Amino acid sequence: MDYLQLHQDYKEPSISGRYITLDDIEPLLEKLKPEVIGQSVLGKPIYKLELGTGKIRILMWSQMHGNESTTTKALFDFINLLHSGSDLGKKLLGEFTFCLLPMLNPDGAKLYTRENANEIDLNRDAQNLSQPESVALRKTFEVFQPNYCYNLHDQRTIYGVGQTNNPATVSFLAPAYNFDRDINEVRTKAMNVIVAMNEILQQFIPNQVGRFDDSFNLNCVGDTFQYLNVPTILFEAGHYQGDYDREITRKYIFIALVAGLQYFYENDIVHNKIDDYVKIPQNKVVFYDFVYKNVKINYDGIEKNSNFASQFKEVLKNSKITFEAEIAQVDNLEHYFGHVEIDAQGGSYHDDKNNFPEIDAKADFNLGNIKIVNGNIA
Repeated sequence: MDYLQLHQDYKEPSISGRYITLDDIEPLLEKLKPEVIGQSVLGKPIYKLELGTGKIRILMWSQMHGNESTTTKALFDFINLLHSGSDLGKKLLGEFTFCLLPMLNPDGAKLYTRENANEIDLNRDAQNLSQPESVALRKTFEVFQPNYCYNLHDQRTIYGVGQTNNPATVSFLAPAYNFDRDINEVRTKAMNVIVAMNEILQQFIPNQVGRFDDSFNLNCVGDTFQYLNVPTILFEAGHYQGDYDREITRKYIFIALVAGLQYFYENDIVHNKIDDYVKIPQNKVVFYDFVYKNVKINYDGIEKNSNFASQFKEVLKNSKITFEAEIAQVDNLEHYFGHVEIDAQGGSYHDDKNNFPEIDAKADFNLGNIKIVNGNIA
């Protein structure tokens, strides 16, 4: 299968970038006649699409965290495939019944925040069910009775694959169902699907697929659903080199969705792939957006050769996300990489304030003759 061409054929052109709100997806949803299953804190509708007639029932939800929009884009690309009338689209609709919640947290999406309008992280509300969005998801889970759950998220640019200098472009997790992180039949089913997706993704982003930490927290939705004996898979859309709008990562989430679903109907015998799952390197915090090396920094009158780093802060301005670089760490960068690394070659640090890289200051400065504006070489 030509996965790259498949995504090109069905990529939804009307949504792109990082700032995806209900206003962006409602015109798409109107054509699909969704059901409203609840309202957000601020009274915005939470939509559900149910598609297909197959015996394998899969519940997917995205933008539980409002500022994590990549998987929402990939989900609409996938919906386009399902509605394409193609042989693959028909086959998927015949093999599966999909229940899709393409934006669980519309208030957070509008504000571009992780939390909802009550400043509650919905992914820590699986037990209290204190928020209307959490209640809507749990009721959908109970009524739909899925065979599998797909929990669709984004992750920050700080994550790499193991201790390597490869960004974790896509990461997965088969969440634990108890504190001992035991592996039962339910969790094994989730692991098997992840292995199938990873095998395909390695063809496109070799060594850029990670495995998320499986510490158990019953307040998390994925852990709760796994605890309730439904195989659950966490998707984390991460950074691809230079792709801060996550348009390339979007493509790989789409490919992962299709590849994982193919696994279900192309494997008559369920193999235990736990070993292959464990071999996927675990995510590590090893990246900054920018690392500056071999810089002379004045420490109380004494110049020392040092390194420091800056990190983008995502800021919502005029309905667009701007990336504003701020100094994040000075020295102590032995085990860190930069998505962009700049060698000052012994140039001295200078800025318009006190000629020292202060944490949280804007990343506008000079490294000898190298001018840095918003983190990068001007």
